[in-house]
Amino acid sequence: MDLLEYQGKALFEKHGVAVPHGRPVSAPGEAVEAAEELGYPVVVKAQVLIGGRGKAGGIKLATDRHAVEEHAGAILGMDIRGFPVRELYIERASDIAEEYYAAILLDRGAKKPMAMLSRMGGMDVEAIAEEDPDAIVRVHIDPLIGFQDFHGRRLAFEAGIAEDVIRPVGSLLAGLYDVFVKEDATLVEVNPLLVTGDRDVIALDSKVTIDSGAVFRHPDIAQLRNIGDEDEQERMAKERGLTYVKLDGNIGVLGNGAGLVMSTLDVVAQAGGDPANFLDAGGGSKAEAIVDAVEVILSNPKVTAVLFNIFGGITRCDEVARGLVTAFGQIDVTVPFVVRLDGTNDEEGRRILAEADLPNVHVERTMLGAAARVVELAG
Repeated sequence: MDLLEYQGKALFEKHGVAVPHGRPVSAPGEAVEAAEELGYPVVVKAQVLIGGRGKAGGIKLATDRHAVEEHAGAILGMDIRGFPVRELYIERASDIAEEYYAAILLDRGAKKPMAMLSRMGGMDVEAIAEEDPDAIVRVHIDPLIGFQDFHGRRLAFEAGIAEDVIRPVGSLLAGLYDVFVKEDATLVEVNPLLVTGDRDVIALDSKVTIDSGAVFRHPDIAQLRNIGDEDEQERMAKERGLTYVKLDGNIGVLGNGAGLVMSTLDVVAQAGGDPANFLDAGGGSKAEAIVDAVEVILSNPKVTAVLFNIFGGITRCDEVARGLVTAFGQIDVTVPFVVRLDGTNDEEGRRILAEADLPNVHVERTMLGAAARVVELAG
């Protein structure tokens, strides 16, 4: 579960991380009222669950009432990379002397939290890594001992930040780690981490992702969920109990089991294709789950072909085939489907599909063959 900037900053304040004063608003009049209360100059910030707000014109400096009203009116309703702006954050402008980048995230490979710090803040982390890979310093944290002072000093020295802010930066990192652990986060990111002219260290931005499996432990955070801010396909999948992640390609992918789906994404890419999604229908997928999955995949207008890759263990291939037949009877399917069935009742599943003679459905025996076929059909 991703949080908006102001929601993440509220968690930061709760755990002793300094942030600029600000107020969330949802109308130009409220924006003016907040700016008058905070004092000029202020920054008008779009609140969306996506990066690149500044480049899209979603962050503007305002020095008077007229500018606030003008910027708020322009930004509200703006579409930023597919996310409509419904809320703003009016924040007191900060005196920027230096900008750093900081994050605490879950390193699944190492099975430990990892702290990151860079002297090159204000840029996308991908751009930092490309311009100067050594500028991002990483330290794994033993969860049994937590974040210690020496972790902060090591990160600061190796990142080459200013000597006079080494201790306050370390303290801020400790606060971010506190947010990470106590709020069950998988990512806590600050970009930029700001050093003011008075040498104060504050979090000028926030990006916080809470482990969706742990939200039940945090009813205050659960209440922050705004369905309107979520991706349409991901929201639809969640309502149907499907594990779905939207990607940027045009080939819809469904499998049963996270490992199989990830492997399918790899072979599609290897075959020259570009996956449009990760969709795990889960073990024991019944016909109705397959119908739901087809609806979710085809709700993405970018999809030009779909690959079903099923390995029958708990899941029965005949159930998947019946679900696909049912889906074609309920949904106007206009793109080609490639189906690979292997395992429990795979022969029965292929027989059902052959008898149904569904339009534009192609059955393949192997995963590599299915990937090559779907890439060809996707154009």
